[in-house]
Amino acid sequence: MEININNKSISSLKEPGAPIIIVTLPEIAEAILNACKEYGIEVAGCCDNETRKLDDLYCGVKVYHTPSLPKYFPKARLIIAYHNLQESAEQLSALGYDEFYSPLELLKNYDVKKYQHRVTQLFMETRIAVTNKSHESYFDKSITYLRSLDVQITTKCSLKCQSCSNLMQYYTSAKNTDTEILKSIEILADNVDDISEYRVIGGEPLMNKDWANIVNGIIEKDIKRKVFVFTNGTIKPKDEQLESFHGKDVNFYITDYGNLSRNIDVTEESLKKYNISYFRKPADNWVDCSGIKKHNRTAKENEIVFNECCAKQLYTLLSGKLFSCPFIANAVELNAIPNNRFDYVDLHSNAPDLKQKIERLVNMKSFFPACDYCVGRPKDPTTAKVYDGKGMIEPGIQAPKPISYKEFI
Repeated sequence: MEININNKSISSLKEPGAPIIIVTLPEIAEAILNACKEYGIEVAGCCDNETRKLDDLYCGVKVYHTPSLPKYFPKARLIIAYHNLQESAEQLSALGYDEFYSPLELLKNYDVKKYQHRVTQLFMETRIAVTNKSHESYFDKSITYLRSLDVQITTKCSLKCQSCSNLMQYYTSAKNTDTEILKSIEILADNVDDISEYRVIGGEPLMNKDWANIVNGIIEKDIKRKVFVFTNGTIKPKDEQLESFHGKDVNFYITDYGNLSRNIDVTEESLKKYNISYFRKPADNWVDCSGIKKHNRTAKENEIVFNECCAKQLYTLLSGKLFSCPFIANAVELNAIPNNRFDYVDLHSNAPDLKQKIERLVNMKSFFPACDYCVGRPKDPTTAKVYDGKGMIEPGIQAPKPISYKEFI
């Protein structure tokens, strides 16, 4: 069945009809709620796949678990806040819904300065810009678009989380990359139409002494680029590093591990001092997805694992290769799975069809060979059809030493 998503929403949503629900709760959902109020659009509720978000009201609005939404609203008009319109619409269509809206028109003239948001104003501006670009790309099928690129600059980490979804707990000889990674970034940028945000990650990226040089190097090629630095709050960035970001769209995403994040408060104060956008978020909602083993699933089962995966578009750059997700990237780097050329694109291969290979990876609809080695990473493990993990787990539990695994030679 063909799914139709409307990019003109205001006039239709102002008319009498089925209840209006905002789908998923990323940071911009708050802006969408504010915009609806401005236009006199009454929102009946929100929904999300993550059960942890159901305990409290969201900006005064009740939150429902997406799989159970038909129990409360047999009919509904759905505004999709999630960056991946198609993925959300497919899930909702399977639940019996057929009226979907992008918030593009709602957010077109949204004035961030009019409101006090749950995140910093600068961070909200950036999130709206990235989501709008993601939705615009959905309606333009002629382009190859990456909402985000994880630029992995180190496999070193200052924490030793035994269930790290990026597989840092397996590394015995962790290492940093250097500014040579900038060449890989430019090769990729030259072969796609747009990358909305560059996410500098690790491990813990601040363990790489070149981290600030890499961030600046990304932006020097295009001052309009948006960079997010993902850190665990254990290492305070130096003042001169933060000062070098003046006038650039650099944002920090800080995961709060409580006492383990020993420098998080001083980091936050430094970011405020230099007026750098940031978002501080507790480490929560961890799904067990870090096991590595061959499952010997059928093609149909692996296709379900891929379709249910919440990380399949976390495009990751590591060692000059582009991967669709951090699991495959690090499993290949660790030699924990067979090296299969269908799992990635080698950006330095000088292949004449490099652009086409990138397009195939970005537009993958079935699954990658490496998916058979993943336990699965569903948004909600309680409703996953094919998943071999333990479900929701306690985040940040530290491992006393690297975890052993079978290495392919």
